[in-house]
Amino acid sequence: MKYRHEWKHEINYSDLLALRMRLSAIMQTDPHAIDNKYEIRSLYFDTPNDKALREKLDGVNYREKFRIRLYNNDTSFISLEKKSKINGLCAKTSCSISAKEAQQIVAGDILWMKDCDRPLCRELYTKMLAERLAPKTIVDYTREPFIYPAGNVRVTIDYNIRTGDFRTDFLNSDTITFPAGDSPYILEVKWDEYLPEIIKDAVSTPSCHAASFSKYAQCRIYG
Repeated sequence: MKYRHEWKHEINYSDLLALRMRLSAIMQTDPHAIDNKYEIRSLYFDTPNDKALREKLDGVNYREKFRIRLYNNDTSFISLEKKSKINGLCAKTSCSISAKEAQQIVAGDILWMKDCDRPLCRELYTKMLAERLAPKTIVDYTREPFIYPAGNVRVTIDYNIRTGDFRTDFLNSDTITFPAGDSPYILEVKWDEYLPEIIKDAVSTPSCHAASFSKYAQCRIYG
């Protein structure tokens, strides 16, 4: 896995408006975005004793979490992802799964994963058996993404975070989600070896402060 640097900040609406203008002037928008944004739905996994949630709240140095994700309700492209974090660095491994496979996982029909040709599916299968990892809740939110090639920089602004309150019917577009408390706007900056000065200057806002905000934790707390 390739680990990347990550900054995460809580910002307010005024910051969002200013950042949107500055970032649009110097960065590219994600080619997959619609009107410079997309709607994300994730289904997070956890153990019966909420290992992923507790490790996040306790600030455990090395932790990982699994999720299934789709964009703009497009079921033709669904990804299974594992996000790992250690010493403030983060990494993500992912593979594509079909809508049928996603539904099988949600339903607990996982035997097919045992001999799957995708390593991440086999890993999830093992942990669903050994750790009783299982789908826990849906997390919905809106994302505005920006890309800068030098340093492989990705800046995102997330908001309108909504919780499924333990609902796991991931592929049902009619599933109702509701606001996860008074969630802030979240600015995330990710890069490889270095962060260009032009990006540092662009994302600097007087009112923002570093945060360890977790959309999954927020949705569990207010779910």
